Amino acid sequence: MKKLFLLALVALSTVAFGQQKIKLGHLNSNDLMAVMPGRDSAEKVLNDYAKNLQDQLNAMMNEFQTKYQEYLDNSEKYLEPVKKAKEKELSDLQNRIEEFKNQSQELLSKKEQELIQPLIDKAKKAISDVARERGYTYIFDVSAGSLLYYQDSDDIMPYVKEKLGIK
Repeated sequence: MKKLFLLALVALSTVAFGQQKIKLGHLNSNDLMAVMPGRDSAEKVLNDYAKNLQDQLNAMMNEFQTKYQEYLDNSEKYLEPVKKAKEKELSDLQNRIEEFKNQSQELLSKKEQELIQPLIDKAKKAISDVARERGYTYIFDVSAGSLLYYQDSDDIMPYVKEKLGIK
């Protein structure tokens, strides 16, 4: 009895859904993000941040090179305890450099997310608003590459640009 009821429910919902008009739209989110207002300033801030991290890394590497060269130049003059201390210092500095590299990648990713997320949210809102206002059932992102074919689908990029004030 339950199976019969479920089958009837599925059949009714399929018929009801089949009568509803489906309106499809698409856009390329990569193209949209390329023209988003505020993107250039976000990229500049991100590039400045990345340069600052790179400058700090370069300073650490220069310090290592200087200390390493000093060690090479004087290693034969050092007593064994001093030599071991210098080697440990170089090893510790090398470990700090590696740790800084890893942290820099994380910091850069977080900064990028912090700067780009508001633009993504603004784009998503504009897309949702356009979809609701113009009666679209589905909007596909053709930049993802998973949509292989779309017929009878409107490119909503002009509407979204208009909503965002992009010429």
